[in-house]
Amino acid sequence: TMAHSKALLVLENFIGGKFVTCSSYIDSYNPSTGDVYCRVPDSGKEEVEAAVKAAKDAFPIWSSKSPLERSRILNKLADLIEHDLEAFAQAESKDQGKTITFARTVDIPRAVYNFRFFASSILHHTTECTEMATMGCVHYTSRASVGVAGLISPWNLPLYLLTWKIAPAIACGNTVVAKPSEMTSVTAWMMCKLLEKAGVPHGVVNVVFGTGAKTGEALVCHPDVPLISFTGSTLTAQRITEKSAPHCKRLSLELGGKNPAIIFDDADLTQCIPMTLRSSFANQGEICLCTSRIFVQRGIYSEFLKRFVAEAKKWKVGNPSDPTVDVGALISEEHLEKVRSYVKKAQAEGARVLCGEGVDSLTLPAGNQKGYFMLPTVIAEVKDESCCMQEEIFGPVTCVVAFDTEEEVIKRANSVKYGLAATVWSSNVGRVHRVAQRLQAGLVWTNCWLVRDLNLPFGGMKASGIGREGAKDSYEFFTEVKTITIKH
Repeated sequence: TMAHSKALLVLENFIGGKFVTCSSYIDSYNPSTGDVYCRVPDSGKEEVEAAVKAAKDAFPIWSSKSPLERSRILNKLADLIEHDLEAFAQAESKDQGKTITFARTVDIPRAVYNFRFFASSILHHTTECTEMATMGCVHYTSRASVGVAGLISPWNLPLYLLTWKIAPAIACGNTVVAKPSEMTSVTAWMMCKLLEKAGVPHGVVNVVFGTGAKTGEALVCHPDVPLISFTGSTLTAQRITEKSAPHCKRLSLELGGKNPAIIFDDADLTQCIPMTLRSSFANQGEICLCTSRIFVQRGIYSEFLKRFVAEAKKWKVGNPSDPTVDVGALISEEHLEKVRSYVKKAQAEGARVLCGEGVDSLTLPAGNQKGYFMLPTVIAEVKDESCCMQEEIFGPVTCVVAFDTEEEVIKRANSVKYGLAATVWSSNVGRVHRVAQRLQAGLVWTNCWLVRDLNLPFGGMKASGIGREGAKDSYEFFTEVKTITIKH
């Protein structure tokens, strides 16, 4: 009915500093109720073309600004998002299904910090110089902005991961065409409303909403977009690689993970258990860095399992806007079904589901009965070959298995196609360093999880991606280097 459609939030593309209507739209759901609450532009070639043109036109002026001028604008944008932190957090929680607590304490503060961090780091890079005195030559490097960057971000940490790309891209003097996930586009649209006030010139940041297959593809195939930064699935990344190959584009790909936690018998379980619950179930397990394979040394295996399951059962699932809730809704009905299917497969293979899906009953508030909720689920006695131990599930599901020796666990931890992150729990310093060296992972956390210094490289090995992001790495990706030689 008309009355119903009036209540829907309708997003518009942001191109050349203006909001532009689109000819067709996609429904976006509130995951905690299962209702359509928002309409997102279903952009195609035409919209992407207009956005790329706006970005190209804005590039000469933006790239000729000094790093300090760009830095001030980034800081101003950070201040404006921070000023509206609560509104952004509410919107992120409603749109994505994550708890309001997580959006308030993690997503939005980190989005603000992404701008502040790159506003600062862009002022502190230096280039290289070498001398060849005998030949009377000096060599030096110079770095320049590249052009239009295509940025494609996922649905799990919407504004957090979008700003992690926009900030370095524009700090380095590039202009951007960004495509957030069509499932979580609201906070990107809200950010667009602040760009003018922050002093971002028209065309520097363009946001085109829509699906990967249509909008993303048009962006990746566009000949005037030399850079593509993508965070998402390994499958989509393969398609991006194929489509961008004829254009010789520079790619940064941050993909999935099947991250191990390795818990040795000298681990401090009072710290290890609460942190491993977080690394398994935070943000409904929808973080590429979540641990989904927990290897526990045999001597403490049964004690760990008993305590871990008892604590997992205390995690409260429910309405994301309730500040006492620990687990919100999963992103979509389709995704919920996919996550559930993994639990069913594990059971069919003879694994034991110790708590959660299919074992405990989930009671939800009246308004959330049709939402996409699932209890934190712990599976034991799973074989390493099982799909539950090999494939990324991306939900509140973790597998716990026993191991005997250090040598054995390293081999097993490395036996997946992914290599993003790993956590190691032990109080033996020598072992910690030894194991960290041998794990095939771009990030290894010891006796902690998700402690990040944005100065340092972030990214994965093997099927977890190509390239790294961080102060130096993002600067190198978003600039073109030139070596200049002068004979005097």
